[in-house]
Amino acid sequence: MPVSEGVERKKVATSHGRYYSARIASQRRKKLTVIQNIRRRKCARGLRVSTIRVEGRRISEGEALAILVGTQIGAGVLGLPYAASKVGLIPALGVLTGVMLLLLATALIVLRFSAGMGGAQMSTIAGKTLGKPGGWLMYLSITLMSFGALLAYVAGMGQVLASLLGVSETLGGLLFWLLASAVIYHGLEASGKTELIMSYVMLVLFIGVTLMLIPHAKLENGLYADLSGILSITGVAIFALGCHTVIPDVYKGLGSYEKTKRVVVLAFLIPTAVYAIFTASFLLVFGRNTPEVATLALQELYGKPGWLIGNLIPLLAITTSYIGIGLAQQSNSEEFLRLKRLHAWALTVVPPVLVYMAGVRNFADVLAFAGDTGDLLAFIVLPFLIWTAGKLRAKSPFGEHFRARAHLR
Repeated sequence: MPVSEGVERKKVATSHGRYYSARIASQRRKKLTVIQNIRRRKCARGLRVSTIRVEGRRISEGEALAILVGTQIGAGVLGLPYAASKVGLIPALGVLTGVMLLLLATALIVLRFSAGMGGAQMSTIAGKTLGKPGGWLMYLSITLMSFGALLAYVAGMGQVLASLLGVSETLGGLLFWLLASAVIYHGLEASGKTELIMSYVMLVLFIGVTLMLIPHAKLENGLYADLSGILSITGVAIFALGCHTVIPDVYKGLGSYEKTKRVVVLAFLIPTAVYAIFTASFLLVFGRNTPEVATLALQELYGKPGWLIGNLIPLLAITTSYIGIGLAQQSNSEEFLRLKRLHAWALTVVPPVLVYMAGVRNFADVLAFAGDTGDLLAFIVLPFLIWTAGKLRAKSPFGEHFRARAHLR
């Protein structure tokens, strides 16, 4: 046995040697932990999903599903039957299904990249995969979509509360803005509980409306086809099913990629089924004469009870969408612009109400503008560009070199 080896073993056998050995082992474990954390933070470059459980406020899967479904079932559900009446029932259901599959694919892209980056918002994901211009393009697209949607929701709720409470539209819009914006400021936990309750109530109302319409339904009312309105129904369907901006917050709230993936899939299947049944019910009763805000037609059939239900559905549907979209944009601004909560909240909810007070209150036009610009770019075009950039980076001959360097840092 070499002398140096014997000396080393003797050294370890002493109490000081045991202390020194334990200290070295502890330092190695800390170094290994740091390296593993770096690898996890860099794993998005290789399109791997982070195994880190995101810290922060926790929500249940039911609350997560309610947030996503509540974000989708908003103003879209009110305008979808009207848009479907322009093409007929069968073409409308075909477009709705196709849009759902397309948006589900891009939603899973957003989830995968967000999870790989530890719960990053969509603007951050775009910035890291497409560069700074891509990040700003995503941020501006989401901001445009959110601004238009929140403005339309305040305008729509002004009309609903004016009808329900007998106040002016301006006062109704301001009252709604104050209450819903307060929920947004308090964050994901308050939003989850609020939307879970409202989603259950809304589901009961949808079932009730369907049962009210069935006795008046006639198959021939909806069996026609007119493809001249195909672009309109496609745009409304994209707006009605978009919930991508909320996915990073839901992932951070659940802290698990697999749980979030299950919730996201259900969050597209459930609203699509609700939209299909809801749309079919109105088209089989009113056909080409379906009104622009579908639920208002209930008053023609059932008088005062129909009027009440016809106003309660948009009340709940618009409120859940306002909270979901506002919460996502608030988080987006906090992360991408590095703003404090109060500043991000103000940037999200104050501009829409200022424009509303200035007199811009055309619900349908504002909603269409938001859907045809921000939604299309943020929910379809940019996610596919992000996915393509990730694939190209993974296949690049320099990809392994860069990942190896990242692991060694």
